[in-house]
Amino acid sequence: VVILSLLMYPLLRSLALQLHSAVTGSYVSGTHSVAFINCLNEQIAKDIARAIMDKKLAAYVSILPKSSALYFWKGELEESTEILLLVKTRTSKIGELSNYVRSIHPFEIPEIISLPIDQGNPLYLKWIEESVPRD
Repeated sequence: VVILSLLMYPLLRSLALQLHSAVTGSYVSGTHSVAFINCLNEQIAKDIARAIMDKKLAAYVSILPKSSALYFWKGELEESTEILLLVKTRTSKIGELSNYVRSIHPFEIPEIISLPIDQGNPLYLKWIEESVPRD
């Protein structure tokens, strides 16, 4: 019984937080995330952003202008330019988003990382919630 309780704890905690949020109207930290995805050029960035939106994996994708990047690749220091996507979505969609982007991205190992949103404009966070379907 103790082991079952421990295994169920994350699920029960999540349900309790969702219930609390629904009743009080408060935001549950980490419910939404911002994902960062690097792209080789603007056209690839636009194509990936559109594909993400078409699949309803995000509420919003920002395409940031070209920037310089330094990184190690296969033991060598590389320098290039890239376009960065900032993807606003539900945290529960990050795994699906990552898998999908890896399947369409031209890089061998694309940068796909995410950070949970701790706080923000409640109306904006609610809009993300309404824009991205639940699992």
